[in-house]
Amino acid sequence: MKDWNGTILGPPHTVHENRIYALTLHCAASYPDQPPLVKFESKIQLPCVDSRGIVDLTRLPALSPWKREYGLETVLVSIWRDMASPVNKKTPQPAEGSEFPPLDLSSLARR
Repeated sequence: MKDWNGTILGPPHTVHENRIYALTLHCAASYPDQPPLVKFESKIQLPCVDSRGIVDLTRLPALSPWKREYGLETVLVSIWRDMASPVNKKTPQPAEGSEFPPLDLSSLARR
């Protein structure tokens, strides 16, 4: 099993509260030695997320450097904590229900 769908419920007392964010996670053959590729399907504005929705896990202190002991739950919880951080909890967000364009993460993993 290499492709996963994830969901993050917006942290309370933040601009994300009462929002449900959909994500796609791709675990290449190098996982767990290398981190999964993570993409938000729901649009979100965070410093660790690029214009395509790809999450740069190296920008999350809890996951940098990557350790093979980390699992997908650790990744999702780390993103949730970043959403709730004082720096990000009030960052204006795209309209609820908007999405990033589709992207095949497995094709990115082959590069």
